[in-house]
Amino acid sequence: MNDNDRDAGRAARPKRADARRNEKALLEAAAAVFVTSGVEAPIRDIAAKAGVGTATIYRHFPTRADLIVAVYRHQVEALAEAGPALRATSETPHAALGRWIDLFVDFLVTKHGLAAVLQSDDPCFDPLHSYFLDRLLPVCAQLLDAAADAGEIRTGQDAYELMRGVGSLCAGAGTDPRYNTRHLVELLIAGLRRPH
Repeated sequence: MNDNDRDAGRAARPKRADARRNEKALLEAAAAVFVTSGVEAPIRDIAAKAGVGTATIYRHFPTRADLIVAVYRHQVEALAEAGPALRATSETPHAALGRWIDLFVDFLVTKHGLAAVLQSDDPCFDPLHSYFLDRLLPVCAQLLDAAADAGEIRTGQDAYELMRGVGSLCAGAGTDPRYNTRHLVELLIAGLRRPH
């Protein structure tokens, strides 16, 4: 076996459970620090929040861009996985949709710091928007279909249109204390209801 064969074997080997847990803890710590301090926060702050040394972060994520991409993907995956879980545990499909949209609002509101980075000229961020749509549009569509099939909302609702609408309402959030994103999104979701 030559060095190339050994390297290929290492690359194909799945991560151990403890390595996956450590990476998840790093991503969650980084996400929390990004929300409070922005994506340019010192790596030592993220390491302290995760309870590891900075070398551990650099071992997993050699560049800040790698870390930003990983945090974004991790949070998109969590949101994608939440859809089916909410459908299984909520009292009604409309309640599942409302709870998922609430998580989507959390995701969008906390991504304002990432927005400027994701719109930068760095090509490593280019695929993230497609990834976001590919993972989340089907989840939203399934939630809408379930609520429509249950007779709770009007049929024919478009997931992309709804997500864009929620995104636009979240974009208005800022320093104006009179602008209540959650209230506006609740009105939007209530407006999907079928008239009785």
